Amino acid sequence: MNRSLVVAILTTALIGALANTPARGNAPGGPDAAQCDSLANADFSEVLDAPTQVTEAHLSQGSDGLPTYCEVKGFVTPTIGFFLAMPAENWNGKFLEFGCGGFCGGVVDREKLELWKAIFIGPEHRDYAFLIFDGGHATAAISGLWGYNNLQSQFDFGVRAPHVAALAGKAITEHYYKRAPSRSYFSGCSSGGQQAFSEAQRFPWDFDGILAGAPSPTFSGPMMYYLWSGRALAGKVSKADLKLVHEAALARCDMDDGIKDGIIGDPLHCKFDPAQLLCKSGQNSDCLTQEKVDAIKKVYSGPTTSQGVKIYTGGPLPGSELNWMSDTPGTAYVYGGDKVVPWSAEYFRYIGFMPAPGPGWKSQDFDFDRDYKRLRMAEAVFGAADNPDLRKFKAAGGKMILYQGGQDESDIPTDAVDYYETAEKTLGGRAATQDFFRLFVIPGMNHCLGGAGAWAIDYVSYLDDWVERGQAPAVMIGSHLDMDEFMHAHTRSEHNFAADFEHFRSDPQNVKFTRPIYPYPVRARYQGKGDPNKAESFVAVKP
Repeated sequence: MNRSLVVAILTTALIGALANTPARGNAPGGPDAAQCDSLANADFSEVLDAPTQVTEAHLSQGSDGLPTYCEVKGFVTPTIGFFLAMPAENWNGKFLEFGCGGFCGGVVDREKLELWKAIFIGPEHRDYAFLIFDGGHATAAISGLWGYNNLQSQFDFGVRAPHVAALAGKAITEHYYKRAPSRSYFSGCSSGGQQAFSEAQRFPWDFDGILAGAPSPTFSGPMMYYLWSGRALAGKVSKADLKLVHEAALARCDMDDGIKDGIIGDPLHCKFDPAQLLCKSGQNSDCLTQEKVDAIKKVYSGPTTSQGVKIYTGGPLPGSELNWMSDTPGTAYVYGGDKVVPWSAEYFRYIGFMPAPGPGWKSQDFDFDRDYKRLRMAEAVFGAADNPDLRKFKAAGGKMILYQGGQDESDIPTDAVDYYETAEKTLGGRAATQDFFRLFVIPGMNHCLGGAGAWAIDYVSYLDDWVERGQAPAVMIGSHLDMDEFMHAHTRSEHNFAADFEHFRSDPQNVKFTRPIYPYPVRARYQGKGDPNKAESFVAVKP
């Protein structure tokens, strides 16, 4: 499931319906509506570096087992909107901010927050003060028009928004509870993962712990790669072709973890060549023409110049092929059969170049021999988060978990691995890095969630244990939930998509199997005995 498809599904869902803890504390006097309402008249204009205006504040009674929250809407000047939900009772003393996906935007409200909570943290974590923000604009998540000739909006989205939203949210939380949060966490995936990187690099004192999911350190890299892949596939390769390639990749590498389970356990080292599917003389089925083989190789390799010079970290890994093409508008590469995705075109029309060429720019206008050299100027405003020097974050006591789906075709695994390995070199080696920063590559996971692997992981508990108790995650246990099964069974006209997904995720009967996920570069391998559906039947294997 690629970055923009996640955005599309979550947006559609919202439209359709939308154990150890520290000492807990209540809001003064319990659920007091007047106390919450008074926040609308409180002056937060002097929050340092984040002049803030609260526009709404009210107590919202919980339903479907959800707690009662003091809900606050507001903005940080000039236009960074946020929604804050603080438990009226049994607050755990902590603050958790969610990053936003795509180009962010849209409405930030209780329904969106509950969806983010259900998908990214699960029902076991309800007692935080939660904040979401809109990135500084209210435009649809895959439209780039908001950034056209608007450097303030671009800078707000790429740099300021997660930082000043945190300053505002923590100030309001402290005002409401009469004490500051004891711990502050950030959780973001996709664009939210890039925001997580930006926070650790630029504002290392904002958060005690950071969850960075499927980040690309820059926006321009993936956008360039989407164009490259769209050109390679469009009009040449069909979904049936990609299914054939996927099955061949599995046949080559499925057993790399000691078990045949439809998952490539170590896709980074899978030596699969689609040329093995080249049609032989007289063969017309279950094979690929030379044109198709060349197109698929181009996607795997990632963007290069006409001379073969690599201009990006790579392409998607073997095992991701079923995600390369969809009939759903908004997917990463092609849709409706042959059309190149519009999202990357939106970026280059309005944001990626400086000056921006505007609405007349077309995907075919991108010159891979020249234009990659022009992208850094806009990134300086839009907030490239590719600095591997995390010494200040470490010195501040911060902990960061970077997680990445092995079959993610949107924010590709080699981006995350490249950043992590460069951080290791910068910080003095693996031990010095894993003291506060660890990467987990999750075999078979798509973009942020879903896929054939054990993708449902309670990241917040692992992060909290690391921050609060110094217990670094030596292994995380993932569960496989069938997202397709849920999506097919769920009618979006039902009362609450988020509540239904939360129930689906928390029901043990929906867990098909579990797997251990070890810090990169260690991987899991079936030990040859025991239930292959149980994590305890796998052992750690060093490279």
